[in-house]
Amino acid sequence: MWQWDKFITPLSSRFNLYIPDLLFFGESYTTRPERTELFQGQCVMRTMETYGVKEMIVVGLNYGGFVGYSMAIQFPEVVEKLVLGCSGVCLEEKDMENGMFQVKSVDEAVSILLPQSPEKLRQLMKLSFYKPTKNVPACFLNDFIDVMCTVNHQERKELIEALYNNRKFTDLPKITQPTLIIWGEYDQIFPLELAHRLKRHLSENAQLVIIKDAGHAINMEKPKELYKHLKLFLLDSRPHTKPDRNGDSHKLD
Repeated sequence: MWQWDKFITPLSSRFNLYIPDLLFFGESYTTRPERTELFQGQCVMRTMETYGVKEMIVVGLNYGGFVGYSMAIQFPEVVEKLVLGCSGVCLEEKDMENGMFQVKSVDEAVSILLPQSPEKLRQLMKLSFYKPTKNVPACFLNDFIDVMCTVNHQERKELIEALYNNRKFTDLPKITQPTLIIWGEYDQIFPLELAHRLKRHLSENAQLVIIKDAGHAINMEKPKELYKHLKLFLLDSRPHTKPDRNGDSHKLD
């Protein structure tokens, strides 16, 4: 919820919002061994079916974008539009070997993305923000680590490993849904080249928006600008409400 709190109120006036905790990111969990974004997408879709949602627009930041792209592949008749924010779905395992990222191995990436010390969390903030906050108290950093990075650490490590290991861009299917690719100009987690690569891959089905003076955490650094682009894309060529069989109007999902 803290990732999306600035967007819930304005978007809820036009849309029915469903904001799932992905597996191992909140209170959602599984005893099954699968760790792929394909499996995560299936779990989200089963949840939406439980709520009776038959059409939806999917918005995903970072890892959520991997899950959203997988949902668009698997369920094209349900996912009408897709928004991918700073989500390197078109990365390849060899990109790390070729020096695209700030880290040299998946283990090093895990140590930063799932920090277990204030020093590592400061490193993550430096990579995530164009202008990171300075002089953050160690007590706050420790509390953040306890809440956000310690629980389900092993499972989340396996999620990251599943994203990189043996990943090839040539294996990435093209989706046909209208897609908004939105990226921070100075993203150091998933460099901007991945945004251009994905735009070339999707061609006319996608539009690319680059947010100036922003890093990876566009939802926190530039929430107003991100909301502006979300609103334009989500409502483009769509009615603000849609009638049901009895002629009543309902918000979009």
